[in-house]
Order: sequence, then C-alpha cells, then structure tokens
Amino acid sequence: MELTEAFEAERTKLEAVAYRLLGSHTEAEDAVQEAWIRLGRADHIDNLGGWLRTVVTRICLDMLRGRKIRPVADPDDLDQTPTVRRTPEEEALVADSVSRALLVVLDTLEPAERIAFVLHDMFAVPFAQIAPIVERNPVTTKKLASRARQKVQGTPSVPNGELSRQRRVVSAFLDAARAGDLQAILAVLDPDVVRRVDAAVLSPGMSAELRGARAVAEGTAALAARSQLAELALVNGEVGVVLAPQGKLLLALTFTFTGEADRIMSYDVVADPDRLSRLSLAVLSAER
Repeated sequence: MELTEAFEAERTKLEAVAYRLLGSHTEAEDAVQEAWIRLGRADHIDNLGGWLRTVVTRICLDMLRGRKIRPVADPDDLDQTPTVRRTPEEEALVADSVSRALLVVLDTLEPAERIAFVLHDMFAVPFAQIAPIVERNPVTTKKLASRARQKVQGTPSVPNGELSRQRRVVSAFLDAARAGDLQAILAVLDPDVVRRVDAAVLSPGMSAELRGARAVAEGTAALAARSQLAELALVNGEVGVVLAPQGKLLLALTFTFTGEADRIMSYDVVADPDRLSRLSLAVLSAER
C-alpha cells in the first residue's frame, strides 16, 4: 500500500512530463501506467521520484522514436475539442500553460532533442541526469537542448518593428474572430482582402476563395467557435496562426499585409498535409 500511495503522489508530475514529451494526454497516461508496471518488478529504489521520471522519459523516448510522421489532427476534432471533458489530472496539466503552438513545434524536433529540451528547459533537470537517457554525454546533451531551443524560438524573417506590427494586427484579427465581432474583423482587413482555403477543411457550401472585406469578415465571423483553438505562432518567419486541436496541427494561417503592416491584404488557410509539412513553425515569444 505504501508503494501505491508513493506512486500516486508522483503521478501528476509524471503525467506533466510525459504530456510535454508526447503531446497527448492518452499517450502520457499510457507511459505512466507502463512505469507503474515496471515499478512492480523493480528492486529497492532510493529515489522513487527520480527513478520514475527516468523510466517515464525512456518510455516516452521509445514512443517518439516509433513515430513515423509528425502527428496531425483530424478535422472532426474541431467540433469535439471545445466541449471535451477532462479528468482533474488533465485539467492540472492544461492549467500549467502548455500552449498548443508549443506542442506543435515540439513535434518537429528529433526525439533526443525533445527529451533534452523538455527536461532541462521545462523541468530544470541537469544535463548530467538527462545524458544517460538519450545515450549522450552531458556536453552533447546540452548541445541537443540548445539546438532544440533554437528551433522552438525560430528566426524571424522580418525586422523586429515589422514583426511587432504584424503581431498587433493578427492579434486584433484573432481576438475579433474569436468573438465573432464583424466590425472588429473589418477594422483590420484591407477593402480588397482575399482569403484562400485548402480543400482539406472546406465545409459544405464554403468557397475556397473569398474576395472583399465584407465577404471575408462574414466568413471569418462564422467560424468563431473554431477560432477558440487558434494561437499565434511564427510561420515561415512571420506572424501567423496555427489551429491545433488537442495539440495536433490541423491548419495554419499565413498573412500578407499592407505596406505599413496595419491591415491584412490576404490570408491563406493551409491545411493540405504536404503544404503543412513544408512550413517552418516556431513559438512566437512574448518579447516579439
């Protein structure tokens, strides 16, 4: 009984680690459950928390290595995610501010990079403890984390001033879209704005291309519920939006702006898997 209680005391922390490593609540729970099974076969353990974290991380590493392609969302998830009922453990993980955009970017990392970055940068685990898990020495493990950090942060393709203006406009657009506020959407659109949507996420009767601020604004406002899942991200070095139900990439929005980046001239909804795979995605930090 004491072992069970000790394990349960560590469960939430273990699921937090596994969720960041795998980007899936279900897989995180599976990894932690497998650690519990292995614990039952283990001999005396001095540091239970450290042992369990190591075992869960190694299980997650094997699961990441077994993935063939970047995880993607099913369009049907759009209608399910806003009303998902989570367990208390899952609510604790979500409340711990892991953005969907970050999970999407983490999915672009190599397994060893993801392990090194998540354990060190998110959980402050020393490189000396991470190194045996990824089968590297501490110096190489530090380089893995550094390389992952650079990918997560990305490199803007425009000057900081322009990036800030883009962020202001896209943030206003996204806030208005979430609220279904037609007038606020119109305020950030060029009168001749164009919206293009890949066929993969076209709803019945929805046009692949809309032209003109009124038509685009009305089409955007109609998708207010879906906009709740959207987040800002760095897409191909500029401010864009990703939609990632359950942390799995479904689509990305790329924008073009008027000369002073104060209005949106066009935006593309990229949902074709091949096009998505060619996008360079990174987290848009608070400083940008």
